[in-house]
Amino acid sequence: MAFPSAPYDDDDNNGALLARESAGDNAPALSISEISALLKRTVEDRFGFVRVRGELSGVKRAASGHLYCSLKDENARLDGVMWRGNAQRLGFRPEDGAEVIATGKLTTYPGRSNYQLVIDRMEIAGEGALLALLAKLKARLEAEGLFDPARKKALPFLPRVIGVVTSPTGAVIRDILHRLSDRFPSRVIIWPVLVQGQGAGAQVANAVRGFSALPADGPIPRPDLLIVARGGGSIEDLWCFNEEDVVRAVADCTIPIISAVGHETDTTLCDFAADLRAPTPTAAAELAVPVQAELAAFVADLNARQRRALARQLSQAKERLEARSQRLPQPQTLLQGQAQRLDDLGERLRRALVHRTEIAGSQLARHAGALRPALLTARVDRERERLAARRLRPELLLQRIDHARGKVDALDRLRRSLDPKAPLQRGYVLVTAPDGHVVRTREDAAARPALRLEFADGTLDVVTEGTASVAAAPARPAPKPRPSARPPGQQELF
Repeated sequence: MAFPSAPYDDDDNNGALLARESAGDNAPALSISEISALLKRTVEDRFGFVRVRGELSGVKRAASGHLYCSLKDENARLDGVMWRGNAQRLGFRPEDGAEVIATGKLTTYPGRSNYQLVIDRMEIAGEGALLALLAKLKARLEAEGLFDPARKKALPFLPRVIGVVTSPTGAVIRDILHRLSDRFPSRVIIWPVLVQGQGAGAQVANAVRGFSALPADGPIPRPDLLIVARGGGSIEDLWCFNEEDVVRAVADCTIPIISAVGHETDTTLCDFAADLRAPTPTAAAELAVPVQAELAAFVADLNARQRRALARQLSQAKERLEARSQRLPQPQTLLQGQAQRLDDLGERLRRALVHRTEIAGSQLARHAGALRPALLTARVDRERERLAARRLRPELLLQRIDHARGKVDALDRLRRSLDPKAPLQRGYVLVTAPDGHVVRTREDAAARPALRLEFADGTLDVVTEGTASVAAAPARPAPKPRPSARPPGQQELF
């Protein structure tokens, strides 16, 4: 159905049901997507490059690597997003409460009908804000116990291998090597890293973890001591040594670490986490090894003291030996009494042997007269008669065997008489139920639908006709007892 059209009139159309467009109208209705796109282009053209100062709030790093946050002041709040590529190049870790200056462009997000700042670069807003962020990070790490003195390890007295984490081209490594060669030449392994700028903190942390992960028997010797060093600079130049990743790597390292970052007045969080802080890189080398000349002099002094102590002990021992040797009697005097006793005992032994030989000879002569062949022959004859009297007679053994055989035969007859299947050979039948239960009465057989009959040559399954027909069968008279075939007076065998 077609409705008549009417000219468009604002005053007359205020209460109209359908929207109408008149000819020549220059304000057509836009879709939501169209108006959102127009608004997005307008905002981006007008605010294509802005620098915003504010306090970070709601900082969140997504799994994709993008960084989401809000910038706020006393009266307003602005949402911000930093894509992963720019977020990875940040020189610090954004945290809630940090005052920063963000550079980027404004854009709109049609999905939530709001606008946000796409951040290309983010910096700490001044040295005061940087120090506040540093104090906040230090308090948090200290609360976790990373700066606890109980965690610190003792430095080795004389490390054989020293690992150095620093820039390979700066003056720091030359100062360390020069000082080590002057004091005590040692093997040095350098892990080259950036000590300033973008990515320096990650390289330092990876170097410390890499030294700590070296095996003790690997191709690269494991250092006994580490030195993390850098020259002096501003707080911004030294900031990579305040990053949380570096501090945690130094605190978790299994090798003792000396932190030598900056000059004596410079302090970083790496200094608090290390086992020892050196005011300068040169001082770190001095703390790492002793002076070789001083050690040689000390060893020589100990050697001289040892020789003097041994000489003094030998002299004293010699004097005591001479004093005591003068009090000892002469050796001949000590042996005279023992020599006389030896002569006396030798003479007594000779006489005792002669006397014992005479006694044994007389005893032998007395007993030899009692040994006559006739006595021995008579003794042998008596023993032979006793042996013949004690020999076993075959009749006794046969009698015992016959008695035992009779008992075995009686037990075998009893076994055959008690065998439940023996009557089957004489024509009897064993009646059982299908489950193996033996059926002994007629009532039990009538109550079962099937029976199994076992004959001597096999079994046969049968089906009963019912309880009625079975009940009608006359009962067989009980068999009469057989007369005993046992003669009077004979006892029962079983």
